[in-house]
Amino acid sequence: MTETQTRPEPKAAPDDRKVLKVALLGCGTVGSQVARILLEDGEALAARSGARIELAGIAVRNPDAKRDVELPSELFTADAEALVDSADLVVELMGGIEPARSLILRAVRKGASVVTGNKALLAQDGPALFEEADRNNAELSFEAAVAGAIPIIRPIRESLSGDRITRVLGIVNGTTNYILDQMDSTGAQFADALAEAQRLGYAEADPTADVEGHDAAAKAALLATLAFHTPVSLDDVRCQGITKVSADDIAAAKDSGLVIKLLAIAELVKTSDGYEGTSVRVHPTLLPREHPLAAVRGAYNAVFVEAENAGQLMFYGAGAGGRPTASAVMGDLVSTARRVVAGAPGRTDTATRKLPMVGVDAIITSYSIGLEVADQPGVLSRVAAVFADHGVSIEAMRQTIDGGAPGAGDGRAELRFVTHPASEKALAETVADINNLDVVESVTSVLRVEGV
Repeated sequence: MTETQTRPEPKAAPDDRKVLKVALLGCGTVGSQVARILLEDGEALAARSGARIELAGIAVRNPDAKRDVELPSELFTADAEALVDSADLVVELMGGIEPARSLILRAVRKGASVVTGNKALLAQDGPALFEEADRNNAELSFEAAVAGAIPIIRPIRESLSGDRITRVLGIVNGTTNYILDQMDSTGAQFADALAEAQRLGYAEADPTADVEGHDAAAKAALLATLAFHTPVSLDDVRCQGITKVSADDIAAAKDSGLVIKLLAIAELVKTSDGYEGTSVRVHPTLLPREHPLAAVRGAYNAVFVEAENAGQLMFYGAGAGGRPTASAVMGDLVSTARRVVAGAPGRTDTATRKLPMVGVDAIITSYSIGLEVADQPGVLSRVAAVFADHGVSIEAMRQTIDGGAPGAGDGRAELRFVTHPASEKALAETVADINNLDVVESVTSVLRVEGV
């Protein structure tokens, strides 16, 4: 062969990989990023999954609406049912209960596996949807439903499936974490921090689902269902939001070396007759600043898992946003495609037991209680007597005077108590009786304490 001769280019081998058609339902912030990845990264996805994953179409209410990402117009359709019927895999990112529920059922009943980020639907109807998928050898995956890009569902479903998880607590709503972090770091009032979150796009125009804790409660129900292998619905979750957290609460927490976070908490507890039950709740919580969750800043999320053998584990990362959440969707999609190519059966998430839900009154916790009282001799002893009457011991007390000479009776004082652990029932009764004292003008705050 002379120097001027070149070897002929080898002919490309025919691509005989299986083709899996994907129906995308919804094209909002997350859906548009999923569509972009499917169109841009097709070859890489094929190499990882063993199949050519093709976007068959995108079902939306208005095919002509402007999108965050420019996508081929021919992909859009308003006929979601027809799109589902033509697909091998379905990605549901519509949100809400209907028509998402009906479309997911339509898909799994024909044997098509589904990837969804719909936490509200799964918290309400998850067990029924899992059972229907299992009956039809389909898979229902939902990593994107909790904590955005953080891989938390798969570790609980798989990595810890041979262990016994006893407790899960986490920051699972980026909006509320941003607001509380701004109040802590800048001294901002709640309303100002919320307005800034809305300006930056972290909070919706109607932030109710976030600030009242409903979004976190749906995620808590999902985590508890998986962690404890028992059905937990949204109605089982005791929920309290952050709208009553004041700048004074934040400042008092900081002075005591604590920080306030909205936590989702799911744990195994003993029932009144000694059997095992579960408690799931969402509420603002005081944490020591050295606790790993206390360092989670801005709109980030983190989930803390306690298991009998693995011990304590923490998962941290971006909890929202189009690209991070799309990453979680694509992870599920590639994993599901691999299963389809291999002909493996779908994974089941049907509950294996039915644990009773333990009423909040039986939960053992600590309280931080803020009071506004008359600045008079004997007030502290009268308040302390109420704690003693209910068997609640005081760990710490802080007092500040507002106006008048100390003890002169012409001003007001603020008292803040942190209790030792006691039953929620005893603590709630203590607060109620303190509020009835004639020397107490108001109970200004009641916050639960963890990790002390």
